[in-house]
Amino acid sequence: MNKKNITSFLFSTMGVAIMFVIAVAVYLISGVVKQRIDLTQERLYTLSAGTKAILHKLDTPVEIRFYCSQGSTTPVMLKTYAQRVEDLITEYKKNSKGFIEVKKFDPQPDSDAEDSAGMDGVEGQTIQTGEKIYLGLAVSCLDAKVALPFLSPEREKLLEYDLSRALSQVLSPKKAVIGVMSALPVFGEMNPMMMQMGQANRQSPWVFISELKRDFEVKQVDLGAEKIDDDVQVLMVVHPKGISEKAQFAIDQFVLRGGKLLAFLDPLTVVDSQNSQNSQMNPMQRNISSGSSLELLLKAWGIAFDTSKVVADMNFVTAISRGARPENMPAVLSLTQEAVDTNDVVTGQIDSLLVPFAGAFSGTPAEGLKQTVLLKTTKNSQLVEKMLAEFSSEQVVKQFAAGGKELPLAIRLTGKFKTAFPEGKPKDKPGDEPKDKDAAKDQPSTEPSLKASQKDGVVVLVGDADMLFDQFSVQVQEVFGQRIVIPRNGNLTLVQNLVEQLAGDSNLIGVRGRATMSRPFTVVKSMQAKAEENYRSKIKDLEQSLSDTQRRLGELQQQKKETGQRFIMSPEQQAELEKFRATERDVKRQLKEVRKNLRQEIDSLENKTKWLNIAGMPFLVTLSGIALALIKRKKTAAQ
Repeated sequence: MNKKNITSFLFSTMGVAIMFVIAVAVYLISGVVKQRIDLTQERLYTLSAGTKAILHKLDTPVEIRFYCSQGSTTPVMLKTYAQRVEDLITEYKKNSKGFIEVKKFDPQPDSDAEDSAGMDGVEGQTIQTGEKIYLGLAVSCLDAKVALPFLSPEREKLLEYDLSRALSQVLSPKKAVIGVMSALPVFGEMNPMMMQMGQANRQSPWVFISELKRDFEVKQVDLGAEKIDDDVQVLMVVHPKGISEKAQFAIDQFVLRGGKLLAFLDPLTVVDSQNSQNSQMNPMQRNISSGSSLELLLKAWGIAFDTSKVVADMNFVTAISRGARPENMPAVLSLTQEAVDTNDVVTGQIDSLLVPFAGAFSGTPAEGLKQTVLLKTTKNSQLVEKMLAEFSSEQVVKQFAAGGKELPLAIRLTGKFKTAFPEGKPKDKPGDEPKDKDAAKDQPSTEPSLKASQKDGVVVLVGDADMLFDQFSVQVQEVFGQRIVIPRNGNLTLVQNLVEQLAGDSNLIGVRGRATMSRPFTVVKSMQAKAEENYRSKIKDLEQSLSDTQRRLGELQQQKKETGQRFIMSPEQQAELEKFRATERDVKRQLKEVRKNLRQEIDSLENKTKWLNIAGMPFLVTLSGIALALIKRKKTAAQ
């Protein structure tokens, strides 16, 4: 071996060794630093702007205790998900300016880590072997602590929101004040029938009020209030029927000074405050035609809400018992996940809602406002007269003509709001003048009022109020003297999610639902669908032929029984019976063959795709290497 070859060999060997050392060093450093570049389409590994804003405000140390079982009995799927949770927590720590400390525990049976998990409120889940596995965390700051008892992979889309919410709660542990303004008896009312009998029996508050009181301080606000108390953070307006201009002005000023508004409007309320005792018995039989809106405010926000019509959707029809038989009512919407925004943290996990006689929103938000549609109909929907929808569902079905567009049932407006009352507080109408006119003269003719919000505000508008009523949202049972509430659908969850988000840190609005790790092979699925399409018509024809043959055989058998010929058949009948049986066997054979060919073609597509992914890239790299070698050889030969 000459000197030139030895030198070349040494350089090559050293180059390979150096590259190996560099690769190992990069691997070890990246494992410690955990620095990565997010190249996923959904920005799966990047924190939302809302989360970063919450972390940016940290000025007090926060501790996250992460409990994760590492034993061999832990399902592989759960271990994989646990790694993604840990990666997300690491991102929180990196963006916290050193204020977040993360501690990881493996709660083995009868260990200190298991005792610590119990004290933190993290619950173990029993698996088939009888052992408990843990995957939860606790966030603590000073004396405040919030636990996420079990991090289910089914809530992966909401993982970032759950963690950011817990962080926000420990930073502001005081209960938020929720004001509720309504023309309906949501807080309960005195039963007139019992009062006549000398018994002061008060009906219970609606379940959603009781549930909100578990987590918040709930305050009743009069429908005619001319000012919303300063301590109210979220104002919930439920069916504001007959609301005055002054009350709308109070709501206007509340929103402009930074308050959050959640309004349930309704063109046709099944439940009414004047006859609530009747609504408990059969609310679907009531005729309540008066609707509710915040007309002056909506107009200023660029939104319209028609209280003369309700939404009918043939894809969300609900069967209601009215008389002897159930009646399909397209205006009583049984919404599925198709109707909700699955990417929003408020609606992401909701798959069923019952919304009776809802209205739809229209219009373009005013300048400075952004609209997010939370609930919507399908394109197979239209607006119908509300009286017709309530009393003649069959007529609605017969005359139905799909509008061809989705109608918003619930929207969120965010941004800087402008007042609906540029001239200030509305003046008293004739007959509303104060009795003490001398005192009125001493008051200023105009009170100072806000004209625009200084910070981004939030308003959520829902086109139905009946969905909050117990009969449409929950089932209440009395068990051993205890009141047990069982949700019928996601109505109650939706209300709780909305209030919880509005009452929390404003930045929670900007925390998105995260994408999941699911990566479906859309190209392969498209190829499969195309292959199935080629065979579908042939399979359909064969199945129809088989069905006709079996039907004819059944008719022959029935004819045989009716004539009493159980054991004796004419030669013609026997020949015809054998002919149909032979046809049946042949059709079944052909059908089996076609389905077999379809499976083979699908398998062939999958195998081609796999080999293309497995061998395609190495083949291209090899070709590139050979091409570079040839080019280099030509250059060397030329020299």
